[in-house]
Amino acid sequence: MTVLMSIRKFAGTGVLAVIFTGAMMSAAMAELRIDITRGTSEPMPIAITDFNGASSSEKKFGTNIAGVIADDLERSGLFQPLDKRSFIQTSQAMNSLPRFGDWRVINAQALVQGRAEMVSDGRLRVEFRLWDVFAEQQMVGLAYFTVPDNWRRIGHIIADSIYKRITGESGYFDTRIVYIAETGKQDRRVKRLAIMDQDGANHRFLTDPGTLVLTPRFSPTLQEITYLSYYGDLPRVYIFNIDTGRQEVLGDFPGMTFAPRFSPDGKKVIMSMAKDGNSEIYTMDLRTRAVKRLTNHSAIDTSPSYAPDGDRITFNSDRGGSQQLYVMDSNGRGVKRISFGKGRYATPVWSPRGDLIAFTKFTGGRFYIGVMQPDGSGERLLAEDFLVEAPTWAPNGRVLMFFRQKPSNNDGSGGETRVFSIDLTGQNEREVITPMDASDPAWSPLIP
Repeated sequence: MTVLMSIRKFAGTGVLAVIFTGAMMSAAMAELRIDITRGTSEPMPIAITDFNGASSSEKKFGTNIAGVIADDLERSGLFQPLDKRSFIQTSQAMNSLPRFGDWRVINAQALVQGRAEMVSDGRLRVEFRLWDVFAEQQMVGLAYFTVPDNWRRIGHIIADSIYKRITGESGYFDTRIVYIAETGKQDRRVKRLAIMDQDGANHRFLTDPGTLVLTPRFSPTLQEITYLSYYGDLPRVYIFNIDTGRQEVLGDFPGMTFAPRFSPDGKKVIMSMAKDGNSEIYTMDLRTRAVKRLTNHSAIDTSPSYAPDGDRITFNSDRGGSQQLYVMDSNGRGVKRISFGKGRYATPVWSPRGDLIAFTKFTGGRFYIGVMQPDGSGERLLAEDFLVEAPTWAPNGRVLMFFRQKPSNNDGSGGETRVFSIDLTGQNEREVITPMDASDPAWSPLIP
Protein backbone atom coordinates (compact mmCIF):
# COMPACT_ATOMS: atom_id res chain seq x y z
CA MET A 1 0.00 0.00 0.00
CA THR A 2 1.40 3.37 -1.05
CA VAL A 3 1.42 6.04 1.64
CA LEU A 4 1.40 9.79 0.83
CA MET A 5 2.46 12.12 3.64
CA SER A 6 2.30 15.84 4.32
CA ILE A 7 2.53 17.98 7.45
CA ARG A 8 0.08 20.63 8.64
CA LYS A 9 0.58 22.99 11.57
CA PHE A 10 -2.43 24.40 13.42
CA ALA A 11 -1.33 27.96 14.16
CA GLY A 12 -1.04 28.96 17.79
CA THR A 13 -2.38 25.67 19.15
CA GLY A 14 0.63 23.39 19.38
CA VAL A 15 -1.13 20.85 17.16
CA LEU A 16 0.88 19.24 14.36
CA ALA A 17 -0.80 16.92 11.87
CA VAL A 18 0.86 14.33 9.65
CA ILE A 19 -1.46 13.27 6.82
CA PHE A 20 -1.13 9.78 5.42
CA THR A 21 -3.51 8.55 2.72
CA GLY A 22 -3.42 4.96 1.62
CA ALA A 23 -3.66 4.49 -2.14
CA MET A 24 -6.14 1.60 -1.97
CA MET A 25 -8.61 3.08 -4.46
CA SER A 26 -11.04 1.38 -6.79
CA ALA A 27 -12.41 3.52 -9.61
CA ALA A 28 -15.35 1.17 -10.04
CA MET A 29 -16.57 1.71 -6.50
CA ALA A 30 -19.16 4.40 -5.74
CA GLU A 31 -17.81 6.99 -3.32
CA LEU A 32 -19.22 6.92 0.20
CA ARG A 33 -21.00 10.25 0.53
CA ILE A 34 -23.78 12.09 2.36
CA ASP A 35 -25.52 14.78 0.29
CA ILE A 36 -26.52 17.33 2.93
CA THR A 37 -28.20 19.58 0.34
CA ARG A 38 -31.09 17.14 -0.21
CA GLY A 39 -32.90 17.90 3.06
CA THR A 40 -33.81 15.13 5.47
CA SER A 41 -32.10 11.76 5.12
CA GLU A 42 -31.39 8.73 7.26
CA PRO A 43 -28.18 9.13 9.28
CA MET A 44 -25.24 7.07 8.05
CA PRO A 45 -24.33 4.11 10.27
CA ILE A 46 -20.70 4.56 11.32
CA ALA A 47 -18.57 2.40 13.62
CA ILE A 48 -16.16 4.35 15.83
CA THR A 49 -13.85 2.08 17.77
CA ASP A 50 -12.00 3.04 20.94
CA PHE A 51 -8.54 4.18 19.92
CA ASN A 52 -5.83 1.74 20.93
CA GLY A 53 -3.06 2.52 23.41
CA ALA A 54 -0.26 0.56 25.06
CA SER A 55 -0.63 1.91 28.60
CA SER A 56 -3.75 2.50 30.68
CA SER A 57 -3.40 6.28 30.32
CA GLU A 58 -3.02 5.99 26.53
CA LYS A 59 -6.08 3.75 26.36
CA LYS A 60 -8.03 6.30 28.41
CA PHE A 61 -7.02 9.08 26.02
CA GLY A 62 -8.05 6.87 23.10
CA THR A 63 -11.43 6.01 24.57
CA ASN A 64 -12.19 9.62 25.47
CA ILE A 65 -11.19 10.93 22.04
CA ALA A 66 -13.34 8.33 20.29
CA GLY A 67 -16.23 9.41 22.53
CA VAL A 68 -15.87 13.06 21.50
CA ILE A 69 -15.82 12.07 17.83
CA ALA A 70 -18.93 9.91 18.19
CA ASP A 71 -20.82 12.62 20.11
CA ASP A 72 -19.92 15.32 17.55
CA LEU A 73 -20.99 13.24 14.57
CA GLU A 74 -24.20 12.05 16.24
CA ARG A 75 -25.26 15.60 17.14
CA SER A 76 -24.92 16.63 13.49
CA GLY A 77 -27.89 14.37 12.71
CA LEU A 78 -26.04 12.96 9.69
CA PHE A 79 -24.34 10.00 11.39
CA GLN A 80 -25.49 7.15 13.60
CA PRO A 81 -22.58 5.81 15.68
CA LEU A 82 -23.18 2.10 16.19
CA ASP A 83 -23.31 0.49 19.63
CA LYS A 84 -19.84 -0.79 20.48
CA ARG A 85 -21.39 -3.94 21.93
CA SER A 86 -22.34 -4.93 18.38
CA PHE A 87 -18.72 -4.89 17.15
CA ILE A 88 -17.41 -8.29 16.05
CA GLN A 89 -13.79 -7.28 15.44
CA THR A 90 -12.21 -5.55 18.42
CA SER A 91 -10.06 -2.45 18.06
CA GLN A 92 -7.13 -4.41 19.46
CA ALA A 93 -7.46 -6.92 16.60
CA MET A 94 -7.13 -4.23 13.91
CA ASN A 95 -3.35 -4.03 13.85
CA SER A 96 -3.35 -4.04 10.04
CA LEU A 97 -6.44 -3.97 7.83
CA PRO A 98 -9.96 -4.25 9.24
CA ARG A 99 -11.95 -7.40 8.54
CA PHE A 100 -14.51 -5.55 6.43
CA GLY A 101 -16.94 -8.48 6.39
CA ASP A 102 -17.31 -8.20 10.18
CA TRP A 103 -18.31 -4.53 9.81
CA ARG A 104 -20.70 -5.13 6.92
CA VAL A 105 -22.56 -7.67 9.05
CA ILE A 106 -23.52 -4.93 11.53
CA ASN A 107 -24.41 -2.53 8.67
CA ALA A 108 -21.52 -0.12 9.23
CA GLN A 109 -20.99 1.96 6.11
CA ALA A 110 -17.94 3.75 7.52
CA LEU A 111 -15.37 2.72 10.11
CA VAL A 112 -13.08 4.84 12.27
CA GLN A 113 -10.08 3.35 14.02
CA GLY A 114 -7.17 5.01 15.77
CA ARG A 115 -4.38 4.94 18.28
CA ALA A 116 -3.13 7.24 21.06
CA GLU A 117 0.42 7.15 22.44
CA MET A 118 2.73 9.34 24.47
CA VAL A 119 6.00 10.12 22.67
CA SER A 120 9.40 10.74 24.24
CA ASP A 121 9.11 14.56 24.31
CA GLY A 122 5.91 14.38 26.40
CA ARG A 123 3.51 15.10 23.56
CA LEU A 124 0.46 13.01 22.74
CA ARG A 125 0.37 11.40 19.30
CA VAL A 126 -3.09 10.52 18.00
CA GLU A 127 -3.67 8.85 14.65
CA PHE A 128 -6.88 7.79 12.97
CA ARG A 129 -8.08 6.22 9.75
CA LEU A 130 -11.49 6.47 8.11
CA TRP A 131 -12.53 3.46 6.05
CA ASP A 132 -15.25 2.93 3.46
CA VAL A 133 -16.50 -0.48 4.59
CA PHE A 134 -18.20 -1.59 1.37
CA ALA A 135 -15.47 -0.32 -0.96
CA GLU A 136 -12.82 -1.66 1.48
CA GLN A 137 -10.68 1.42 1.02
CA GLN A 138 -9.18 4.08 3.25
CA MET A 139 -10.77 7.50 2.80
CA VAL A 140 -8.46 9.59 4.99
CA GLY A 141 -5.76 9.10 7.58
CA LEU A 142 -4.01 11.58 9.85
CA ALA A 143 -1.73 11.66 12.86
CA TYR A 144 -1.66 14.59 15.30
CA PHE A 145 0.97 15.65 17.82
CA THR A 146 -0.11 17.90 20.67
CA VAL A 147 0.12 18.45 24.41
CA PRO A 148 -2.00 15.95 26.37
CA ASP A 149 -4.39 18.65 27.63
CA ASN A 150 -5.49 19.17 24.02
CA TRP A 151 -7.00 15.69 23.72
CA ARG A 152 -10.59 16.91 23.52
CA ARG A 153 -9.76 19.37 20.77
CA ILE A 154 -8.08 16.60 18.78
CA GLY A 155 -11.41 14.74 18.91
CA HIS A 156 -13.20 17.76 17.43
CA ILE A 157 -10.56 18.14 14.69
CA ILE A 158 -10.89 14.48 13.72
CA ALA A 159 -14.70 14.76 13.69
CA ASP A 160 -14.38 17.77 11.36
CA SER A 161 -12.12 15.77 9.05
CA ILE A 162 -14.60 12.87 8.90
CA TYR A 163 -17.53 15.23 8.34
CA LYS A 164 -15.73 17.01 5.50
CA ARG A 165 -14.56 13.82 3.79
CA ILE A 166 -18.03 12.27 3.75
CA THR A 167 -20.23 15.34 3.17
CA GLY A 168 -17.88 17.49 1.10
CA GLU A 169 -18.65 20.42 3.44
CA SER A 170 -16.42 21.95 6.10
CA GLY A 171 -17.07 20.80 9.63
CA TYR A 172 -17.96 22.98 12.61
CA PHE A 173 -16.96 20.96 15.66
CA ASP A 174 -13.63 22.66 16.43
CA THR A 175 -15.36 25.89 17.42
CA ARG A 176 -16.44 27.83 20.49
CA ILE A 177 -19.61 29.57 21.62
CA VAL A 178 -19.71 32.80 23.57
CA TYR A 179 -23.01 33.57 25.29
CA ILE A 180 -24.71 35.39 28.17
CA ALA A 181 -24.94 33.26 31.33
CA GLU A 182 -27.99 34.30 33.36
CA THR A 183 -28.97 33.75 37.00
CA GLY A 184 -31.59 35.18 39.35
CA LYS A 185 -35.26 36.07 39.01
CA GLN A 186 -36.49 37.68 35.83
CA ASP A 187 -36.67 41.17 37.36
CA ARG A 188 -33.14 40.91 38.83
CA ARG A 189 -31.11 38.97 36.31
CA VAL A 190 -27.33 38.71 36.65
CA LYS A 191 -25.77 38.44 33.19
CA ARG A 192 -22.17 37.38 32.65
CA LEU A 193 -20.12 36.75 29.53
CA ALA A 194 -19.21 33.05 29.23
CA ILE A 195 -17.45 30.87 26.67
CA MET A 196 -17.46 27.13 25.95
CA ASP A 197 -16.73 24.60 23.23
CA GLN A 198 -19.58 24.04 20.79
CA ASP A 199 -20.52 20.87 22.68
CA GLY A 200 -20.71 22.69 26.05
CA ALA A 201 -17.33 21.48 27.36
CA ASN A 202 -14.52 23.68 28.76
CA HIS A 203 -16.97 26.22 30.13
CA ARG A 204 -15.62 29.38 31.78
CA PHE A 205 -16.73 32.92 32.61
CA LEU A 206 -15.09 35.93 31.01
CA THR A 207 -16.65 38.69 33.14
CA ASP A 208 -17.60 39.01 36.80
CA PRO A 209 -21.24 39.07 38.00
CA GLY A 210 -21.14 42.76 38.91
CA THR A 211 -21.34 43.93 35.29
CA LEU A 212 -24.37 43.67 33.02
CA VAL A 213 -23.23 42.24 29.67
CA LEU A 214 -25.30 41.88 26.48
CA THR A 215 -25.07 40.62 22.88
CA PRO A 216 -21.51 39.31 22.40
CA ARG A 217 -20.14 38.85 18.87
CA PHE A 218 -16.93 37.15 17.62
CA SER A 219 -14.41 38.86 15.40
CA PRO A 220 -13.38 37.09 12.17
CA THR A 221 -9.96 36.42 13.72
CA LEU A 222 -11.52 34.53 16.65
CA GLN A 223 -9.26 36.29 19.16
CA GLU A 224 -11.68 39.06 20.09
CA ILE A 225 -15.30 39.54 21.13
CA THR A 226 -17.27 42.73 20.95
CA TYR A 227 -20.13 43.20 23.41
CA LEU A 228 -22.40 45.80 24.95
CA SER A 229 -22.25 46.62 28.65
CA TYR A 230 -23.45 49.43 30.88
CA TYR A 231 -21.29 51.89 32.77
CA GLY A 232 -23.88 53.20 35.19
CA ASP A 233 -26.85 53.82 32.89
CA LEU A 234 -24.66 54.52 29.87
CA PRO A 235 -24.30 51.88 27.09
CA ARG A 236 -20.66 51.17 26.45
CA VAL A 237 -19.11 48.96 23.77
CA TYR A 238 -16.08 46.82 24.62
CA ILE A 239 -13.66 44.61 22.74
CA PHE A 240 -12.48 41.63 24.80
CA ASN A 241 -9.33 39.66 23.90
CA ILE A 242 -10.01 36.02 24.73
CA ASP A 243 -6.37 34.98 25.08
CA THR A 244 -5.17 37.87 27.26
CA GLY A 245 -8.41 38.82 29.02
CA ARG A 246 -7.73 42.45 28.13
CA GLN A 247 -10.77 44.70 27.64
CA GLU A 248 -10.77 47.81 25.50
CA VAL A 249 -13.51 50.44 25.49
CA LEU A 250 -14.62 51.41 21.98
CA GLY A 251 -16.72 54.25 23.33
CA ASP A 252 -19.85 55.36 25.14
CA PHE A 253 -22.98 55.27 22.99
CA PRO A 254 -25.98 56.86 24.75
CA GLY A 255 -28.27 56.07 21.82
CA MET A 256 -27.17 52.49 21.27
CA THR A 257 -30.12 50.35 20.14
CA PHE A 258 -28.32 47.25 18.92
CA ALA A 259 -24.87 45.95 19.79
CA PRO A 260 -22.14 46.02 17.13
CA ARG A 261 -20.94 43.26 14.84
CA PHE A 262 -17.54 43.05 13.17
CA SER A 263 -17.10 43.54 9.45
CA PRO A 264 -15.78 40.46 7.60
CA ASP A 265 -12.25 41.91 7.51
CA GLY A 266 -12.36 42.76 11.22
CA LYS A 267 -11.46 46.40 10.60
CA LYS A 268 -14.84 47.92 11.41
CA VAL A 269 -17.89 47.34 13.57
CA ILE A 270 -21.43 48.07 12.48
CA MET A 271 -24.16 49.11 14.91
CA SER A 272 -27.39 51.03 15.27
CA MET A 273 -27.72 54.18 17.38
CA ALA A 274 -30.56 56.56 18.11
CA LYS A 275 -29.64 60.21 17.79
CA ASP A 276 -32.38 62.83 18.25
CA GLY A 277 -34.80 59.95 18.81
CA ASN A 278 -34.14 58.32 15.43
CA SER A 279 -32.35 54.98 15.13
CA GLU A 280 -29.88 54.74 12.24
CA ILE A 281 -27.06 52.40 11.21
CA TYR A 282 -23.43 53.45 11.66
CA THR A 283 -19.98 51.96 11.21
CA MET A 284 -16.87 52.62 13.28
CA ASP A 285 -13.33 52.23 11.96
CA LEU A 286 -11.45 50.35 14.70
CA ARG A 287 -8.15 52.02 13.85
CA THR A 288 -9.24 55.65 13.67
CA ARG A 289 -12.45 55.40 15.76
CA ALA A 290 -14.15 57.41 12.99
CA VAL A 291 -17.94 56.90 12.93
CA LYS A 292 -19.85 56.93 9.62
CA ARG A 293 -23.62 57.07 9.20
CA LEU A 294 -25.06 54.69 6.57
CA THR A 295 -28.85 55.17 6.74
CA ASN A 296 -30.86 58.37 6.81
CA HIS A 297 -34.56 57.72 7.30
CA SER A 298 -37.28 58.75 9.72
CA ALA A 299 -37.99 55.07 10.49
CA ILE A 300 -36.18 52.81 12.97
CA ASP A 301 -33.23 51.05 11.28
CA THR A 302 -31.46 48.47 13.41
CA SER A 303 -29.86 44.97 13.69
CA PRO A 304 -27.28 45.30 10.88
CA SER A 305 -25.20 42.34 9.67
CA TYR A 306 -22.62 42.18 6.86
CA ALA A 307 -22.60 39.70 4.01
CA PRO A 308 -19.43 37.55 4.13
CA ASP A 309 -17.88 39.45 1.20
CA GLY A 310 -18.52 42.78 2.97
CA ASP A 311 -20.30 44.26 -0.06
CA ARG A 312 -23.83 44.24 1.37
CA ILE A 313 -25.61 44.67 4.70
CA THR A 314 -28.90 43.25 5.93
CA PHE A 315 -30.94 45.02 8.63
CA ASN A 316 -34.50 45.42 9.85
CA SER A 317 -36.59 48.57 9.61
CA ASP A 318 -40.18 49.73 9.99
CA ARG A 319 -39.83 52.18 7.09
CA GLY A 320 -42.49 50.24 5.17
CA GLY A 321 -45.06 50.47 7.98
CA SER A 322 -44.10 47.25 9.79
CA GLN A 323 -40.83 45.69 10.95
CA GLN A 324 -39.30 43.96 7.92
CA LEU A 325 -35.92 42.88 6.55
CA TYR A 326 -33.89 44.93 4.09
CA VAL A 327 -30.61 44.64 2.18
CA MET A 328 -28.40 47.55 1.09
CA ASP A 329 -24.94 48.12 -0.31
CA SER A 330 -22.14 48.56 2.24
CA ASN A 331 -22.12 52.32 1.55
CA GLY A 332 -25.79 52.62 2.55
CA ARG A 333 -27.17 52.90 -0.99
CA GLY A 334 -29.50 50.60 -2.91
CA VAL A 335 -31.87 49.79 -0.03
CA LYS A 336 -34.25 46.96 -0.94
CA ARG A 337 -36.93 45.23 1.12
CA ILE A 338 -36.67 41.43 1.05
CA SER A 339 -39.32 40.14 3.54
CA PHE A 340 -43.01 40.20 2.63
CA GLY A 341 -44.54 37.49 4.82
CA LYS A 342 -47.06 37.94 7.61
CA GLY A 343 -45.75 39.19 10.94
CA ARG A 344 -42.68 41.14 12.05
CA TYR A 345 -39.06 40.25 11.19
CA ALA A 346 -35.93 41.04 13.22
CA THR A 347 -32.27 40.18 13.99
CA PRO A 348 -31.16 39.20 10.46
CA VAL A 349 -27.77 37.48 10.24
CA TRP A 350 -26.04 36.70 6.95
CA SER A 351 -24.78 33.12 6.51
CA PRO A 352 -20.98 32.61 6.27
CA ARG A 353 -21.68 30.98 2.88
CA GLY A 354 -23.54 34.07 1.67
CA ASP A 355 -26.51 32.03 0.44
CA LEU A 356 -29.01 32.61 3.27
CA ILE A 357 -30.08 35.16 5.87
CA ALA A 358 -31.34 33.88 9.23
CA PHE A 359 -33.89 35.90 11.18
CA THR A 360 -36.37 36.02 14.06
CA LYS A 361 -40.05 36.32 13.17
CA PHE A 362 -43.11 37.13 15.31
CA THR A 363 -46.56 36.22 14.03
CA GLY A 364 -49.74 34.77 15.50
CA GLY A 365 -48.47 35.24 19.05
CA ARG A 366 -45.45 32.97 18.45
CA PHE A 367 -41.75 33.53 17.71
CA TYR A 368 -39.90 31.68 14.95
CA ILE A 369 -36.34 31.19 13.73
CA GLY A 370 -36.21 31.10 9.95
CA VAL A 371 -34.03 31.54 6.89
CA MET A 372 -34.50 33.08 3.46
CA GLN A 373 -32.32 33.79 0.45
CA PRO A 374 -30.80 37.27 0.19
CA ASP A 375 -33.41 38.27 -2.40
CA GLY A 376 -36.22 37.27 -0.01
CA SER A 377 -37.19 34.04 -1.77
CA GLY A 378 -37.36 30.58 -0.22
CA GLU A 379 -38.44 31.57 3.30
CA ARG A 380 -38.45 28.60 5.68
CA LEU A 381 -39.27 28.51 9.40
CA LEU A 382 -37.10 26.09 11.40
CA ALA A 383 -38.02 26.52 15.08
CA GLU A 384 -40.83 28.10 17.10
CA ASP A 385 -41.89 28.72 20.71
CA PHE A 386 -43.12 31.29 23.22
CA LEU A 387 -39.82 33.09 22.57
CA VAL A 388 -36.98 32.05 20.27
CA GLU A 389 -34.42 34.65 19.26
CA ALA A 390 -30.87 35.62 18.27
CA PRO A 391 -29.86 33.15 15.53
CA THR A 392 -26.13 32.67 14.98
CA TRP A 393 -24.47 30.60 12.24
CA ALA A 394 -21.99 27.75 12.46
CA PRO A 395 -18.95 28.61 10.30
CA ASN A 396 -20.01 26.14 7.59
CA GLY A 397 -23.42 27.80 7.19
CA ARG A 398 -25.32 24.52 7.69
CA VAL A 399 -26.33 24.82 11.37
CA LEU A 400 -27.83 27.60 13.48
CA MET A 401 -27.81 28.25 17.20
CA PHE A 402 -30.39 30.37 19.06
CA PHE A 403 -31.92 30.75 22.50
CA ARG A 404 -35.38 29.75 23.71
CA GLN A 405 -37.15 31.25 26.70
CA LYS A 406 -40.15 29.75 28.49
CA PRO A 407 -42.91 31.88 30.11
CA SER A 408 -42.31 33.15 33.64
CA ASN A 409 -44.57 32.33 36.56
CA ASN A 410 -46.59 34.99 38.38
CA ASP A 411 -44.07 35.06 41.22
CA GLY A 412 -41.18 35.80 38.84
CA SER A 413 -39.82 32.25 38.87
CA GLY A 414 -39.56 30.04 35.82
CA GLY A 415 -38.83 31.62 32.48
CA GLU A 416 -35.91 29.27 31.84
CA THR A 417 -33.67 30.32 28.98
CA ARG A 418 -31.66 27.73 27.08
CA VAL A 419 -29.48 27.51 23.96
CA PHE A 420 -30.33 25.18 21.08
CA SER A 421 -28.85 24.24 17.73
CA ILE A 422 -30.81 23.27 14.62
CA ASP A 423 -29.76 22.33 11.11
CA LEU A 424 -31.23 23.74 7.92
CA THR A 425 -33.66 20.84 7.56
CA GLY A 426 -35.38 21.94 10.78
CA GLN A 427 -35.43 18.29 11.86
CA ASN A 428 -32.32 18.07 14.02
CA GLU A 429 -32.80 20.36 17.02
CA ARG A 430 -30.53 19.81 20.05
CA GLU A 431 -30.12 21.59 23.38
CA VAL A 432 -26.58 22.75 24.15
CA ILE A 433 -26.19 22.01 27.84
CA THR A 434 -25.03 24.96 29.97
CA PRO A 435 -24.60 25.13 33.75
CA MET A 436 -27.22 27.90 34.03
CA ASP A 437 -29.63 29.86 31.90
CA ALA A 438 -28.12 31.00 28.61
CA SER A 439 -29.03 33.57 25.96
CA ASP A 440 -27.57 35.50 23.00
CA PRO A 441 -25.16 32.84 21.68
CA ALA A 442 -22.50 33.73 19.13
CA TRP A 443 -20.70 31.00 17.14
CA SER A 444 -16.98 31.38 16.48
CA PRO A 445 -15.15 30.69 13.22
CA LEU A 446 -13.19 27.45 13.06
CA ILE A 447 -10.24 27.61 15.44
CA PRO A 448 -7.08 28.05 13.29
